[in-house]
Amino acid sequence: MAMNKFEDRELVSAYLDGNEKAFETLLLRHKDKVYRFIYMKVRDGALAEDIFQDTFIKVVRTLKGGSYNEEGKFLPWAMRIAHNLIIDYFRKKNKVRLISESSSMRDDYNVFHTIDNDEKNVEETMSQTELEEQMVELIDYLPESQRDILRKRIFKEMSFKDIAEEEDISINTALGRMRYALINLRKLIDKHNMVTHF
Repeated sequence: MAMNKFEDRELVSAYLDGNEKAFETLLLRHKDKVYRFIYMKVRDGALAEDIFQDTFIKVVRTLKGGSYNEEGKFLPWAMRIAHNLIIDYFRKKNKVRLISESSSMRDDYNVFHTIDNDEKNVEETMSQTELEEQMVELIDYLPESQRDILRKRIFKEMSFKDIAEEEDISINTALGRMRYALINLRKLIDKHNMVTHF
């Protein structure tokens, strides 16, 4: 029977019995979800990669240390480890990302989320990630000029000054397009009955 047919708990058990291939199968099965989850929170590819590596180092240490007891729930457990490492990172950097429309005009703004609550359990965290992924998809429905501004601000983390220069428009025009993009995104969220706090 191929390893990828095994359930997570069976793979964990096999790995603990010394089967390295079992862990490789677990990693391949969940790496995209875990990485995407981390990236959605930090919005930085290199940082997401670092936290991803740290997450699986901690997963291995915990498994080998005999502390894993969440049978059959490997993914939520790995997500919780990732979530805690993200919180640790932001605590160290003393960054709390605040969501408000006014702060969207600041260059350190991240439209999608804030990390300031380590009480949030993993189910809430995972549903928040799904919500953020849906929001990313909704960006495609915006007019092209608004979509481009939003992507440059969120994904490329460009300043409004740099966006204005690249688009050959004034900073005020860039700010205006961002404002309308957020208004339209909020309308799309309402239309799709998504619950968010931004």
